Amino acid sequence: MSKKILFTGGGSAGHVTLNLTLIPHFQEQGWETIYVGSKKGIEVDLVSKQKNVKYIGIETGKLRRYFSIQNFFDLFKIPFGIMQAYCVIHKEKPDIIFSKGGFVSFPVIVGAWLNGKKAIMHESDMSLGLANRLSLPFVYKLFTTFEETTTKPEHRSKIDNIGPVMSSRLTGGSKANGKKFCGFKSDKPVILVIGGSLGADSINKAIRDNLEDLLEDYQIAHVCGKGRMDKSVKAEGYVQFEYVGKEFKDLMTLSDVVVSRAGSNSIFELLMLKKPMMLVPLPSTSSRGEQVLNAKSMVEKGVAELVRDENLVDSREFMRSVNKTYLHRDELIENIEKSGLKVIKSLDLVEKIKDILNDD
Repeated sequence: MSKKILFTGGGSAGHVTLNLTLIPHFQEQGWETIYVGSKKGIEVDLVSKQKNVKYIGIETGKLRRYFSIQNFFDLFKIPFGIMQAYCVIHKEKPDIIFSKGGFVSFPVIVGAWLNGKKAIMHESDMSLGLANRLSLPFVYKLFTTFEETTTKPEHRSKIDNIGPVMSSRLTGGSKANGKKFCGFKSDKPVILVIGGSLGADSINKAIRDNLEDLLEDYQIAHVCGKGRMDKSVKAEGYVQFEYVGKEFKDLMTLSDVVVSRAGSNSIFELLMLKKPMMLVPLPSTSSRGEQVLNAKSMVEKGVAELVRDENLVDSREFMRSVNKTYLHRDELIENIEKSGLKVIKSLDLVEKIKDILNDD
């Protein structure tokens, strides 16, 4: 009889992409795959592109750190989501649950615990996300990317620091294909701008406000985020996309410098590809501050430049940082090569998950 695994995670692509990497590995080994996510989140679109995955949407309240009247209504959605998740797991009877985090994952983790099922959780950032922190008492194992990730003493036995999980989705890109995809005709260096799956308005604005100066020395491939393209902005050497799928590996290969938010998934992919990076972390006012910690860690290792989000409005500071990243690119690459990056291949993570299923 074949085994069955249930995946969960959503709200942003960072809470989905690892699941999408693991799913084909399990399917190739004969496992049945189920995905429990929200009814309207980005995971609905991303998972729908996967073959032979049963998607089940549940109600979920967003876990906010700030005051919002919506918090009151979401308090009722969370227990309802737990009831739905419990029923799904009871009916589907997965052998194991794997969570990548995001607010949709908490009801699923609790539902797994109520069903007596082993649940595994993965945290990409240095500090635990709110959903993962709330879920931790109910999981069997927590995989972490950073050795610095800490928990309460009673939960430390659950931690397994595995390093970043790398897949082959960004390897084997073609510079020529990337140039053709962008329609670039010049040999000027290329800056790739990525603000995460949901985009980054502050980064988008900084690029457009400084576009004339940037295009004097560079070509710009700008991944803006869904609904964040500005079709009125047109210039030779500048191209914008909402989202890039299979061609993303070609854009990575083409790029000389990458301007990015500081989510750990993005950072470690850039490290793996040895890309000089200028990191613009989400400010603490918009997050728990995990991206600031991620970026500072990379700067201390000498593998990245850091620009505060609030400093993007200063054109001189922005251009200085872009130029510094490009001019020091060889030094940044050398430091990346010296960093001794500890990684785990996605297929090896599959084996670790299967081993946990067999633990007493």
